[in-house]
Amino acid sequence: MAIKQLTLMFLAVSGVLLTAVAWAQPGDVPDQEAYDPDTAMQHSQAAIGNHVGDYEFTDTDGNKVKLTDFAGAPLLVSLIYTSCYHVCPVTTQYLAKSVKAAREVFEDDSFSIVTIGFDSPRDTPENMNVFAREQGIDIEGWHFLSGTPESIQQLADDLGFIYFPSPRGFDHITQLTVIDSQSSVYAQVYGGSFSLPWMVEPLKELIFNRPRAGGHLFSGLLGRVKLFCTVYDPTTGRYEFDYSLFIQIAIGLMIVLSVSLYLMREYFRARRQPPG
Repeated sequence: MAIKQLTLMFLAVSGVLLTAVAWAQPGDVPDQEAYDPDTAMQHSQAAIGNHVGDYEFTDTDGNKVKLTDFAGAPLLVSLIYTSCYHVCPVTTQYLAKSVKAAREVFEDDSFSIVTIGFDSPRDTPENMNVFAREQGIDIEGWHFLSGTPESIQQLADDLGFIYFPSPRGFDHITQLTVIDSQSSVYAQVYGGSFSLPWMVEPLKELIFNRPRAGGHLFSGLLGRVKLFCTVYDPTTGRYEFDYSLFIQIAIGLMIVLSVSLYLMREYFRARRQPPG
């Protein structure tokens, strides 16, 4: 009897060990120590300067989309998974507010946004469409995309985005990537509720230096003045037009003009005086 009980216990323990080994296989739930936030941050920062490959995705209408379709202007890339019930929705909603604030500074077509589902089996075009509607996203130039496991992994490698399956769904860094007009990683923005300048200032640098049709920069002189004079107000959390620069310029011009007139008057007065 004792031998039979020991045999049953051995088989039970063996079954638990085999199950644990199976769960630890690649592509399944890994050891939770495998995801380290510091390592993820270092990997993300090391991706700055990487060229992003021209991978193919599918939008919510079933159309094939390549990242080169957005070349020529800055691109914001956010990676989420649709079965996420808290962080990804909140992060996307905050991003929408930030994009609307940025659009008050820049023209509507000055940059694009893509949200890509990295959980390929579940993040289908239909589910991405539902996710976008649930977050209330209806912003021009914002696309929700699905991809194959291969295209997602290649993109994640280019962006320095690490994610691991976990009992909660996925462990991953909350990252918004700013890509320049040449399809290279320009900046990373972290956190679900980042400070607005972290996103807008890189865009400001890229858009100001972006050549437009006909060889003119962003909105010509008016656009350049707007970019230089638009400043972030931390009390309101918005970018506002700062008129103080124009006031300072006007005062400076008045001083220069007054001094110039005084010097000219003294010069002609000296010429009119007879030689002593």
